[in-house]
Amino acid sequence: MNAVVDPTMLSPAAGDKVASDKVASDKVASEEPRRSVRLANQGYRMGGGKSPLRGFTLAVLPPVLGLAFLVLVWQLIASRNSAFPTPMVTWEAALKLFADPFYSNGPNDQGIGWNILASLKRVAIGFGLAAAVGIPLGFMIGRFKFLSGMFNPIISLLKPVSPLAWLPIGLLVFKSADPAAIWSIFICSIWPMIINTAVGVQRVPQDYMNVARVLNLSEWKIFSKILLPSVLPYMLTGVRLAIGTAWLVIVAAEMLTGGVGIGFWVWDEWNNLNVPHILIAIGIIGVVGLALEQALVALAKSFAYEETGS
Repeated sequence: MNAVVDPTMLSPAAGDKVASDKVASDKVASEEPRRSVRLANQGYRMGGGKSPLRGFTLAVLPPVLGLAFLVLVWQLIASRNSAFPTPMVTWEAALKLFADPFYSNGPNDQGIGWNILASLKRVAIGFGLAAAVGIPLGFMIGRFKFLSGMFNPIISLLKPVSPLAWLPIGLLVFKSADPAAIWSIFICSIWPMIINTAVGVQRVPQDYMNVARVLNLSEWKIFSKILLPSVLPYMLTGVRLAIGTAWLVIVAAEMLTGGVGIGFWVWDEWNNLNVPHILIAIGIIGVVGLALEQALVALAKSFAYEETGS
């Protein structure tokens, strides 16, 4: 059995040695952080540290591998189907297509740039109208129980309807393809903004509203000082969902209505059996949708705030 040695039971000389060893170890331990700092300032990095190169690799390598995997699958599909263009054939077609994206040879023959701008214009109008109506309506539904009970059955009934089912109604009412496509974007974009804004208002802590009642704040003060800061994250989530849905709908609506637009361009290329251009259009639709999403994510982050403790 091992015996536990108490330093106080040792001889004075041995006790002094133990004490000096302890002081030495404490001194080494206290100097270790300072030594690490000096080495870091000189450019050396300890084994447990994370190098910037490692962080860059983890940020860049996975997306690159994902895209490489997509291209590999694409190449395998093309190798088994001669009608399906290879990535290289599609890339060469894209270079020719984007060499002059804004040419115009008449109303039915315009460059890809004009088609993208026409679709974005329709999305901006329909989405803007949906935001102008949906966000205030969401505030009122979340704020007043009477309006909530009034509109909830309507929203539950109409929200599941496919946006393209509203396209014939738009054609019947507006007698034109362009307003009908904008109408389809409006009706599909408004529901996420109404629902998320209303949910955000309903989740405002009741203590805040009780304080507002005690202070006898006006409805405008309640909205600007209490509701808006609390509801903003929910509202921006609804806006993000709505813009993604709007961009999806415009492509399908333009396929049915015709005219200038990325959806009509895809359909026209299919009628011409130009499959490389269809694949290019799919990539463009994805990139534009991603750009819209990231723009709204950046907007949401700029308005985000965190509560800090004292």
